[in-house]
Amino acid sequence: MHKLGLIRRFTAALAATTAVAVVFAGQAAADQTEIDWTVAVQKLRVAAGGNPAAEQALDRLLASGQVATAGQVALPAQPFQVPAQTDIGRGGGPGVGGSGIALGVDGFRFGFFGGPGTIAPNQGGAKLEALWINLSNGRSGTELLSEHNDVPVDTTIRSRALDTGGGMVVAAVYGNLWHRWAVPVSDANPDGFQYQLSTISVPSFGAVYN
Repeated sequence: MHKLGLIRRFTAALAATTAVAVVFAGQAAADQTEIDWTVAVQKLRVAAGGNPAAEQALDRLLASGQVATAGQVALPAQPFQVPAQTDIGRGGGPGVGGSGIALGVDGFRFGFFGGPGTIAPNQGGAKLEALWINLSNGRSGTELLSEHNDVPVDTTIRSRALDTGGGMVVAAVYGNLWHRWAVPVSDANPDGFQYQLSTISVPSFGAVYN
């Protein structure tokens, strides 16, 4: 119905280096490292203490069983190992709705791409966040993903630049996000777009080296 596929969206995001944040390159693309995903998500769950929304999102992630199949650590040019499950998926009902990613040109950033149509420029009433912890130095935090340019090549919504310190960073993206896609102009769609709020049921989760 509306749509670049998830991998095509990711490819477009990487190609748009002059208009949007480029992939943060901290390791050689050939490197891969094993990680105990269960321990990683448990430490992230501890970092979520006192944040009910983050705690509930991680509980859903653990209950989904997807952490056990995450595989090897993502390099910065890869989407997070576990994609997000949302109530509208990629436009055909509940299912895979996008993925977290590590980005940056002026520092390390978290981002999210995917879902039906494109990311709407107005995110009023929505709140998409990334909870993260650096397993190497113990730093952690929660970042709002709100930076997005209303141009066709910008397929991501991103956090501010932040300092996680060097090392392995694990993160989960949760919350909700407005999407839009072109439709004929009508009384119901005077600007030629249809809008829909996507709510993440199982957060996108992964690890990356900074």
